[in-house]
Order: sequence, then C-alpha cells, then structure tokens
Amino acid sequence: MRLLLLPAAAALLGLGLAACQGNSSSTGNSATTAAAADSTAAPADGISAADIGRHIQRLASDEFLGRKPFTEGETKTTEYLAEEFRKLGLQPGPDGSYFQNVPLVEISTTPARTMLVSGGRQPLTLNYKTDFVAVTEREQPRIDINNSPLVFAGYGVVAPEYNWNDYQGLDVKGKTVVVLINDPGFVVGDTTLFKGKAMTYYGRWTYKYEEAARQGAAAVLIVHDTKPASYPWSVVESSWAGEQLFPQTDDKGASKCGLEGWITMDAAQRLFRAAGQDFAALQTAANKPGFKPRPLKMNLSTSLTTTIERRASKNVLAVLPGTTRPREYVLYTAHWDHLGVGAPVQGDSIYNGAVDNASGCAAMLSIARAFVQAKQKPQRSIVFLAVTGEEQGLLGSAYYAAHPVFPLSKTVADLNMDALADFGPMKDLTVVGYGQSELDDYATAAAKAQGRYIVPDQTPEQGHFFRSDHFSLAHVGVPALYASGRFESLKKGKDYAREQNEKYEQQHYHQPSDEYRADMDLGGMEQDARLLFQIGQRLGQETTFPQWKPGSEFKAIREKSMAAKPGA
Repeated sequence: MRLLLLPAAAALLGLGLAACQGNSSSTGNSATTAAAADSTAAPADGISAADIGRHIQRLASDEFLGRKPFTEGETKTTEYLAEEFRKLGLQPGPDGSYFQNVPLVEISTTPARTMLVSGGRQPLTLNYKTDFVAVTEREQPRIDINNSPLVFAGYGVVAPEYNWNDYQGLDVKGKTVVVLINDPGFVVGDTTLFKGKAMTYYGRWTYKYEEAARQGAAAVLIVHDTKPASYPWSVVESSWAGEQLFPQTDDKGASKCGLEGWITMDAAQRLFRAAGQDFAALQTAANKPGFKPRPLKMNLSTSLTTTIERRASKNVLAVLPGTTRPREYVLYTAHWDHLGVGAPVQGDSIYNGAVDNASGCAAMLSIARAFVQAKQKPQRSIVFLAVTGEEQGLLGSAYYAAHPVFPLSKTVADLNMDALADFGPMKDLTVVGYGQSELDDYATAAAKAQGRYIVPDQTPEQGHFFRSDHFSLAHVGVPALYASGRFESLKKGKDYAREQNEKYEQQHYHQPSDEYRADMDLGGMEQDARLLFQIGQRLGQETTFPQWKPGSEFKAIREKSMAAKPGA
C-alpha cells in the first residue's frame, strides 16, 4: 500500500470522505458479539484463516525476495498466483494467458551524496538519506541541477474550485520549488479549507510532483512531516531508494521535473534559516488564503545519474465465467508486489510484505476457491486481478484501467483488498471513501449479517482513498469498494485496534519486519474475505449495476462510460 503516480483530472481532486450515519455505540451487546464470533467459526464456504495463512506464509517467504517487479521475486510470485488460479480451474484471459503485460521503465537513480545550497547567509550542505532523497522520471543518463533558484511555493497547489493558487504570478521555469505535504489547513487545524481533515488529491505527494512539472520547475522538494504525511522518514527513505518503476511514455519522462525529492523537517528548517527566513512563520502563512510564494534567494546544485531499462511487468488475471450473463464482470483486485531486497534493517534486507500485501492476495485466492466450490454459480463473470507496481504508484491497476481486458462499461464493481489487519476478528468494517457509492449499502448488509457495523475511514487525513488500486478503477468510473476491519477488535476493543494499527504503521510498514509470523491472528482476514465473497455473490446474481451516489466526483465519468456505444 503506497503512494500513487496516477494523473488525476481536476474533477477528481477534491475527494473527501463522508461521515457515517451509524456509530458503534449500539454494537456491544452479547447477541452482536456472538454473531460476529459465529461468522468466523464455520468455514462452510471454504474460506478459512488457515487457508489464507498458507498463502501468506508462501508469498511472504524469503524465497519470493520481497516480490519486487523486474526481479526473480516477480517471476516466482506471478507464476505462483497463475498456478493457484489454474489449479482452481479458473480460466485465463481472452488471449489464453493468465498474464497481462504492463510496459514499464525501471530507472535506478544514484543521487550525488550531497545537495549544495549557496547564496544565503551561509552555504549549506544536505546529505543523501540523512537530509534528502531524490529520484528522476526522465530517461536520460545524468541530470544536473546547477545553481537552480529555490522558491517556497507553499503547498504547491493550484485548485480553482477552492480559489487557491500557490503558483499565482510565479515563474518557476528552471527553478527548484519547495512545498509542504498534505492540504492547506491540516497542520493548523483550519477545517474550513479544502475538505477539512480529509485529504484531497491535492495533498498527495504525487500531485505536488505533477503540478511542479506543469509549472515547468527543474526540481521539486517536498518537506517531510510525519503527521501530515502519515508515515515516518524511514518509509520515505526505503521507498525512494534503489530502482523505481514508472509508466513508459512517448516523451521518455521529458515533461517531468528533472529531480523529484523529499527533505526532512530538520533540513527544511536549516535551509530556511540559511535563507534568513522563519520556516514556522512561512508554514503558517502558507495555510492562509492569498498566500504568496517566496523566493528564498538561494541556489541549489546537485546531480543524479541513472541506469534505465524498459520492459514489461505482469498483472495476473483469472476468470470464473458467468452462467447467464458472462459478459458482465465483478472484479476483485489486490496487488502482489512489495519492495524487494533493500537496505538492511537489523540485519534483514528482504522486505517480505506479509500484511502489505500478501494478505490481500491470499484473501483473493481464498475467495476464488469459495466461488469455485459454491453450489450456486454466479450469473455474471467473476474476475480476479492481482496487479503489479502498486508500491511504485498503482502502476498495474492504472494500466489495466487504461487497457481493460474486459469493458469498463460492463464491469459491475471493483472489490479491493490491501493490507488486511492481522490482529484478529473485528466488530467493525471500515470503508475508505464511505458515502461515494451504493456499494456502501452492500457492505452494510454484509457486515450486519456478520454482526458487524460500518464506520468511515477514521484517518481520512492520510489519503488512503488514493493509496490503493481501487482508485485506478474509480478514476475511470467503476464503482469501487475498499473496506476491511480496522477500528474495533472483537475481543480487545478500540484501544487495542488503534495500538495495533499504530504499531504496524510505525514499526513494520514498508520495513523488513512486515513478515509472516506463526502468532498472527488471521481471524479478521477470514471475516473480511468472507464478507467480500458474499458481496461478490450478490453482485454476481443481480441484473442491476451499483451506482455512484449524487455528489461523487466519479458519477459523471461512470454515466459517460455507460452511455458510450460498445467498442467506443
């Protein structure tokens, strides 16, 4: 689960999470607890914690080398998934293959060990990894940033619908822009700006890079701040190291900034002091309407060298044909990739990705088994899609969305699984993007049958709606559900669940320690897999299509898609 390099239309940028109508106050009675417990007690459908655990243990083993695309780990992972689909008797795609090639470019960036800043009160040297990380999307062997003027551009946002333009009157061609992460208003607690607590796409680091490139900047540096970023510097350091994957483009990345990077909060404060500026004061000013960008009157110099390789990674795809309406499709998605082999942490260099996202792939395989062995076969086709490159920016799902194997207008919905909780059965079902589509109603009914209740994402400021593969499908109009138990442990309550979530984010997310353990409690994964299976069964039998709700940014896209003539 990461981060995204998906270009988004302006209409998609203001996404917020609606407040849930229900709450947990009426869910603590013994009947509800018993129902929730019963939901994991008898796996008559074949979905079980043991089956899910078997797949996690294999996919997250050292043998799979952290499942990074373009490595031996990819070959092992994609072949494993295809073989599991084959053993279940699922059909390949229309071309007779279980694989969809995804053309990517792998750029291995080696930054200079330092960034040199000159022209201020005193020269400043920033050190690689300690103070900054940097990559490039340009397919050229060397990038030189020579005496590029530094400009503080606030949040780096141009949002006409919010009457906000951090680049107003600013020419940044050839310059390096320094910008803040998240949306205006978040750091100072001003909920009247943008979507308040809920991050919009303007707050994502990918948008910051995209907008800086549109403005013609030579380089862009995002100031890292753990709370508004929602992850510590260690995650930035591990995620922006080594080989990076990007979509292949005709211009070979020439339209991108030459350097895309992050700097630590400490480095930013030192940089602004050297420029004779008060970082805290400018940060506060950047959160007020009418903010004007500030030249820092300093220049940055550094360089990047690269090695470049163009080739294809693979999505893995399998189909259970529908009995009476096989040309309508219910889609399940989960990403198979993680970070591969990287910098050692406490002697371990394999980033196994057990929770992120062997768990989603394992749940998908268990759901596939349940469909195959169910007595009543779905009338619509069920498609299982394990995608590549999510950790590098939703690359596999974005490619599928742009080059769908099955028509998007005939794709009923996407049910996405990513980083399922490994600390036991849950009372809740947390829906990321609650209020967006009628799939909320399907989720509510399925959760109720398990004795669970619905809550919206409790940390909308972290931008989870933009950080997993369902967004790629929503982006092209397909109603998407991204939901799992997260908020209240069945046995140990809300505080325990919060502690476990925080522990994972702080200690294991994108770290080698995200690995399979025998003491994992996979009962919650079983719950979630069963719930998503039941939603898929219902969708597979219906004749109607779930819709985006009024006010959703994706409603018009879907309506246009559904109105288009077949093949258009």
